[in-house]
Amino acid sequence: MTKPVLSLLAHLHAALLLLLLSGAGAAVYDVTRYGARPDGVTDSTLPFLRAWADACRSPHQATVLVPPGMFLVGSATFTGPCATHAVTFSIAGTLVAPTGYGWDATTGRWITFESVEGLTVSGGILDGRGASLWSCKRQQQQQPHVHCPTGASSLTISNSRDVVVDGTRSTNSELFHMVVLQSHGVTLQQVTVDAPEDSPNTDGIHVHMSSNVAVSNADIRTGDDCVSIGPGNSNLWIERVSCGPGHGISIGSLGQQQGMAVEAVRNVTVKTTWFTGTTNGFRIKTWGTSKRGLISGITFVDSTMIGVHNPIIIDQNYCPGKKLCSDQSSGIKISQVRYIDIRGWSMTPVAVTFNCSRSNPCSGISLQNVRLMYEGMRLAKSSCRNVKGRTAGLVVPPSCL
Repeated sequence: MTKPVLSLLAHLHAALLLLLLSGAGAAVYDVTRYGARPDGVTDSTLPFLRAWADACRSPHQATVLVPPGMFLVGSATFTGPCATHAVTFSIAGTLVAPTGYGWDATTGRWITFESVEGLTVSGGILDGRGASLWSCKRQQQQQPHVHCPTGASSLTISNSRDVVVDGTRSTNSELFHMVVLQSHGVTLQQVTVDAPEDSPNTDGIHVHMSSNVAVSNADIRTGDDCVSIGPGNSNLWIERVSCGPGHGISIGSLGQQQGMAVEAVRNVTVKTTWFTGTTNGFRIKTWGTSKRGLISGITFVDSTMIGVHNPIIIDQNYCPGKKLCSDQSSGIKISQVRYIDIRGWSMTPVAVTFNCSRSNPCSGISLQNVRLMYEGMRLAKSSCRNVKGRTAGLVVPPSCL
């Protein structure tokens, strides 16, 4: 399909959306009426913030509309609470971050929604333009004296409730693509994440200190974890996620002294997933420190793994780079973790690894109907340390529980 046809369709979509919103009685705040220009060059940060401010003050259902085109937006925080719990941020175009890096040094965030309730973020593309920062970080690995900033996460939902992110695509984020932080009742659906396999620290979706978060129908290709679940989370539902390239779906890392007296992750279900060429499949990772915490009530069910290096792994001696590693035993207790209906093949001979804490052995680990081969049809192996559990049904490779 040619570019003129695609452009025409995009404009028709925006016009139809505007008509529907107006017909539904919603107040529409078009960012171009506040001075935003869809040329990808003019700084549209202030027009976006002004459109948001008016929409947020509206006592009625309100929509911030971003029409087709490319809009240059710097670091922007859209703050609530709003007068209504029915604000939509509808994106028909593309938001592009400033070129270069370092422009986000004060916040570490690009687009943030803070202290909002009942928000819907719909559609659009967020282009974080992270390539220059990734290049700096790769150079830093070879030349430690080179200074690189941490970078900015592209989309952050912070201190918010009942938020839906629907149909949004994040590409080339400097840091994490989508972050849910200290929030409750957030749903991310039909989202897409796209970044190169060698892009550092570009987690697709990161959830931290949040509850009742749902992720469904996500397509994630990135250079780090497709989904990462940090400490302080409970009641997460993750379903129909395609991952690869990337580092898999990870719980942790925990035990790195993140300011909580007890680091905990409880009640997480990951259902119907596909991993292709990833570093890991399902990973739980904790540092070997005395920090107290727990991971409990975890279910991984119905997954296909193709060419995955570590399909199933619990690593309680996590220490990336193997520098300044502690020789302590992990204080994080892992229990009640279930793996059900997992199939596919591993790139490495050991397809199942349980490397648990010697002072807090893993308990209640179960494998049911697991069939993981090595490089297609060769028999893989299992490895167990400090773990107790059981198996049910057919389990390949032979269990070491």
